[in-house]
Amino acid sequence: MAPAPRTGPYTGHDTGYDVLVLGEVLVEIHADSALREAADGTAARISYSGDALNAAAAAAAAGARTALLTVVGEDELSVPLLHRAAALGVDVSHVRSAPRPNGAYLLASDAEGDRAFVYWRTHSAGSTLSTRHIESWRDLLTGTKALVTSGITGALSPSSREAVVAAAQTVRGAGGHVSYDPNFRPRLTGRVEARELLARIAPLTGLLKTSCPADAEALVGTADPCAAAARYRALGARTVVVTAGAGRLLLDDGTRAEYHPVPVNPDPVDATGAGDCFTGTTTARLALGDGLADAVAYGMAAASLSVSGRGGTGRVPAFPETAALAAAHRGRGHG
Repeated sequence: MAPAPRTGPYTGHDTGYDVLVLGEVLVEIHADSALREAADGTAARISYSGDALNAAAAAAAAGARTALLTVVGEDELSVPLLHRAAALGVDVSHVRSAPRPNGAYLLASDAEGDRAFVYWRTHSAGSTLSTRHIESWRDLLTGTKALVTSGITGALSPSSREAVVAAAQTVRGAGGHVSYDPNFRPRLTGRVEARELLARIAPLTGLLKTSCPADAEALVGTADPCAAAARYRALGARTVVVTAGAGRLLLDDGTRAEYHPVPVNPDPVDATGAGDCFTGTTTARLALGDGLADAVAYGMAAASLSVSGRGGTGRVPAFPETAALAAAHRGRGHG
């Protein structure tokens, strides 16, 4: 059984996490039809997702001791939400609660990866994340090997934006690694605000994972993956990964920028959370001591496998399966 979320400050000494993931957890409602065709009586199922939970589940599956740093609501759905996170191997003992509803979204997708979303997250529990929470988690943040967070978290509210920056500063200041995904969402934030946050976070990141053209056009003004990587690195990011469509990924570590083909999944169902799966897996393997090339190969393999499931955490591959696919992919002369 998952422990209840804490509301007071953390006072323990259990600081030995490989990966901490800071962000929002969402209730996911997956519709069985296209949203514009969702008539009265359309079937749907509840699950749990959000970029933070997706990344945390992937990191745990990749072998990292992983904890989730978030704020959940005090409604009835928080109990199964935390149970699901714990069942995925994520430590939820440091989660806080607030007298707000949990954020939620309605999702419809098809096998070709086309997706549509409707979100309900205004004034959600996750949006109350603040520097007060970061201070209460200071021992955890200074003791972790790596932090994963995102632009989505920073876009939830002014207080959550400051929390993202404070967490990254704390981890980086203690010698830890920071992974950041800008994840630009125009329904959540404007370009100016997202670019301002990026400028503050990029110099703190060891790995910045982004998409092109979606993120890159909005945040660094280009639809060219190589140019985008160079611009992110000019902002201070040490290593940049750019997803450039379903089949390839650009890795720029400052010494060279090189495209890598992504393993093909022959049975795709839903691409929701694939990018989060990549970031969580790659960060976990870096924290566990793998080199960058190996960590990225594992991240690509895990992301490819993840699209066989419905929803953000519908398919979280176990690491032996991920490693086997990465090895087979390399054996065919890729990566």
